[in-house]
Amino acid sequence: MTDPVKPSCCSVSRTSLTFVPDIRAIADEANQAASTTPPAKQNMIYLPGGEFLMGTEDQEGFPSDGEGPVRAVTIDPFYIDPYTVTNLEFKKFVDATGYVTEAEKFGWSYVFHLFVRTAEVKILGSTRQTPWWLAVEYASWRAPEGPGSGIEDRLDHPVIHVSWNDAQAYCRWAGKRLPTEAEWEYAARGGLVQKRYPWGDEIKPGGKHMCNIWQGKFPEKNNASDGYAGTAPVHSYEPNGYGLYQVAGNVWEWCADWFSPTFHVNGPRVNPVGPPKGTSRVMRGGSYLCHKSYCNRYRVAARSQNTPDSSAGNMGFRCAADA
Repeated sequence: MTDPVKPSCCSVSRTSLTFVPDIRAIADEANQAASTTPPAKQNMIYLPGGEFLMGTEDQEGFPSDGEGPVRAVTIDPFYIDPYTVTNLEFKKFVDATGYVTEAEKFGWSYVFHLFVRTAEVKILGSTRQTPWWLAVEYASWRAPEGPGSGIEDRLDHPVIHVSWNDAQAYCRWAGKRLPTEAEWEYAARGGLVQKRYPWGDEIKPGGKHMCNIWQGKFPEKNNASDGYAGTAPVHSYEPNGYGLYQVAGNVWEWCADWFSPTFHVNGPRVNPVGPPKGTSRVMRGGSYLCHKSYCNRYRVAARSQNTPDSSAGNMGFRCAADA
């Protein structure tokens, strides 16, 4: 196996699993070729683009992740979805195309330990550095916690257990694409300049919960005082200034770019698309597992990464489109 991607409380790569024998190679050409008439581009938010200040030098940030320096970036107008792709929307895609996700091909995906009912599922292994992530046999978008679980009561929740490659396949079918990292941050900021969160600098202004993140002592106890222990419906909490929901917390969101902690330092400042190659793709926004004591990557400038075939119970995506 290759060396694992640097893990966090709420991001874990497929290559960091231990004790799992005989991992099958992925061949997704057949899925990529699946094609039907895509649904109309509806309810997307038009953003005019322009120049904004990307990145941060906040003392709460992680310089090693490449969050800085703060730099003026210009992007063209584009459209973006107000919320992440839901279970219902992803089900329509699968029903129309017969697409099989990479988690289903591998036969397992990562589930947070508090959600695993060990009597009903088979645990294939865990990760050395983040043992709270368990590789559960047959966990997938259809069965988020493994056999015995389902999405019938979560159709308005974000689809999870989807890899970057899965997200790409959905976008192609829908006539859309993944946002670039610069587009994502521009949209997530909601018109605010250099604020820590999409709504300002305070995590709970006036004591009000603004996002779905870990509440309690990570990783043992989540008191769910924000209303949710796991994923929340995609329209939960207030949208940001541009009308985007939950760009902080809930689920990590795949972006189009390859990840690099340094490429952007001297990289393009107009419509940047990241480095030309890499081993991991950018993820943004944090998830319901993020906590200030460990991850603290639900800040709007925070970055993370994962291999394109990785999936877990807190990874999803939203779509963008050219204007």
